[in-house]
Amino acid sequence: MYHAIVFFPLVGAIIAGLFGRIIGHRRSELLTSGLLVASAVLSCVAFIDVGMNNHTATVNVLSWIHSGTLNVDWVLRIDTLTAVMLVVVNGVSALVHIYSIGYMSHDPGRSRFFAYLSLFTFMMLMLVTADNFVQLFFGWEGVGLASYLLIGFWFKKPSANAAAMKAFVVNRVGDFGLILGMAAIYFTVGSLQFDEVFAAADALAQGQFDFLGWTLPTLTTICLLLFMGAMGKSAQFMLHTWLPDAMEGPTPVSALIHAATMVTAGVFLVARCSPLFELSPTASAVVICVGAITAFFAATVGLVQNDIKRVIAYSTCSQLGYMFVALGVGAYQVAMFHLFTHAFFKALLFLGAGSVIHAMQDEQDMRKMGGLRQLVPTTWFMMLIGTLALTGFPLTAGFFSKDAIIEAAFAAHAGPHMFGFVLLVVAALFTSFYSWRLMFMTFYGQPRCSTETLSHVHESPPVMLVPLLVLALGALGTGLAFSGSFIGDGQATFWGASIFTGPDNHVLHDLHNVPLWVKLAPLVMMLTGFATAWVMYIRSPQWPAQIATQNDLLYKFLLNKWYIDELYHFIFVRPVAWLARVFWKGGDGYVIDGFGPNGIAANVLRVTQRFVGLQTGFVYHYAFVMLVGVAGFVSWFMLAGGH
Repeated sequence: MYHAIVFFPLVGAIIAGLFGRIIGHRRSELLTSGLLVASAVLSCVAFIDVGMNNHTATVNVLSWIHSGTLNVDWVLRIDTLTAVMLVVVNGVSALVHIYSIGYMSHDPGRSRFFAYLSLFTFMMLMLVTADNFVQLFFGWEGVGLASYLLIGFWFKKPSANAAAMKAFVVNRVGDFGLILGMAAIYFTVGSLQFDEVFAAADALAQGQFDFLGWTLPTLTTICLLLFMGAMGKSAQFMLHTWLPDAMEGPTPVSALIHAATMVTAGVFLVARCSPLFELSPTASAVVICVGAITAFFAATVGLVQNDIKRVIAYSTCSQLGYMFVALGVGAYQVAMFHLFTHAFFKALLFLGAGSVIHAMQDEQDMRKMGGLRQLVPTTWFMMLIGTLALTGFPLTAGFFSKDAIIEAAFAAHAGPHMFGFVLLVVAALFTSFYSWRLMFMTFYGQPRCSTETLSHVHESPPVMLVPLLVLALGALGTGLAFSGSFIGDGQATFWGASIFTGPDNHVLHDLHNVPLWVKLAPLVMMLTGFATAWVMYIRSPQWPAQIATQNDLLYKFLLNKWYIDELYHFIFVRPVAWLARVFWKGGDGYVIDGFGPNGIAANVLRVTQRFVGLQTGFVYHYAFVMLVGVAGFVSWFMLAGGH
């Protein structure tokens, strides 16, 4: 069963990628989608078997790397943490495949698109089923490759190519930290197997090493390097810049990569390495601070964005910050719970946005929408459910998981936990505001699009709406259905040994006993954000423009995403471009070409061309040259002999 779960997507990717033109687009769509549905169903069976029964399995695939003391086999590690990720990855991917049959129906390269989708899913499965850091890194880099292919799928668009390259380069920055962390683990432990590394966690916590005259703690350094990799993949503050630009890919790509799979890889990595982070308070404090800043930063930027997909993208970035705060305070189970619920309502919002874009003839600017509620009622209702879940409306999935993170941040004993708590509460207010702003600008008020566009607005076909319905059910019910198992009284039995918490970690118990005002804070923020958005975009729609004009500097600061892209351009891009020009014009052009092809080589060519001119092919010319030579030789001999 586990072989099928993992390798069905690879089979689909190979067949659609290599033989798509032979079997045709339709068969490629049906084949890849059918294999993903089968893999998703089997993932649910594995979730029941492993998660509900606290059963751990390892499946040997093949012998892989044996070099010196490095011994790595390809083994599938199936425990509760993996089972949760299998449901998320395969479940969302299967729905995205089905949705894409309708969304990409007119694209001439859809066989290639479905091959990329399945390849991405396989690489993500490699990551979450890894039994060692090498196998995890293989999947880690694989999803980076697949995301590059998917973001730049429309390769004739310069913006799509630029976004794909940006995602690839920024992720390499984080991956450099992950590679260093793996190297540090290998040189200190002598193994990259999870079980052996985690067993050595206590010894690593006592170790130190010297670097450039500094004495550094071994375990904290390793954790920070691993977290650097997580920051890149999960788009945390300062390494987040690739995520919004990745919206250049087709909308199903956004749902797959940025809702449930690639961006959650960093969260999974930290949760998998909980035995290490649990023993490093310093690294955990860094995780809290970075996560809280990310949640706040992305929420502020989402307040003023006008592209419907970018608003949801920054929402994803913000929610990932929530997850990292939970990881930092030791509530790994809560972080995974929010990852699980977030996959449903965020994929729902992305695919709902795709349905809106499909209806609006590829228009993504919310300022050119409005009044769509009556024209696309099913899409409106599905996105309404997703918005309620994202903002934490009572009894929806987000209400259970996001509120639990805020309560865990308050109840924790980690150093900066109150810093995280305050920023998360403020981010909850902003989340509610920009979510309802999106709903009001898109579906309410008077239509702001052209009459021609309005005349073509239509509801999406059933093949696109059925996945939305399934995701909506998940956005409504997963919180209530699984809160007891994930973070309630049954969590110890449910998670088993897949997540480690130290004897002094009581955050899961304490979060249920926080003061009433802490529990009500997210609800108050949600209602305040809703009321503010309603006043500004329904009752008094002229207010947003007036407020933006009166606060021009702040508005531009948020609209331009805190100018971080411009800062990177000034610090990194311009100096590198200047240095490249120096090496190009000065090094390559003046030195290499000047002394090489344009210097010595050119002079040799000119001289040889002149000598070649002496080769006429006439016998009397050669006889004349011989006579001149003989005369010269005789003259030289006579003169030399005279002396």
